[in-house]
Amino acid sequence: MGKGLANEGTKWIPPLWQEANSNFAEISNLAKLDAEGNISGIWGAMCDVDEKFERWKEEGKYLAGCEVTDDAIVPNGWTKWVIPAFKYVVTKCTQDSYQNIFNHMIADYLPQNNYQIVGAIQEFYNPKDNTGELYLYFPVEKKITLTLR
Repeated sequence: MGKGLANEGTKWIPPLWQEANSNFAEISNLAKLDAEGNISGIWGAMCDVDEKFERWKEEGKYLAGCEVTDDAIVPNGWTKWVIPAFKYVVTKCTQDSYQNIFNHMIADYLPQNNYQIVGAIQEFYNPKDNTGELYLYFPVEKKITLTLR
């Protein structure tokens, strides 16, 4: 996990991925698997600096890693976030189209469809996809979580 200026993400986020990838063996046994036994998701998770999962302002936090089992206890040096439930608008992009797609969603698509962003935007990398594509998850509605007994 790292923290930095929002407008300098291209400087401080790639080293987080290098570190996560270099040390993945430390958490590989905690990864959530799909029906075929493959890792279900690689995430670039984002949240505000207070970890309320609000949108980045001037600064933000970023967590490079994989989806782990709900009861996973991560080893020292790793961080586990439980991201609150949201309804998302999801779009696909590549690293090259990332900024254009991101800007289009914020400035055009979401407002034109009466959506407002209500939380931090997330990145999903499908482990089975080797085309270099990723998905951006724009949270547009908070989901209510009930605990019943």
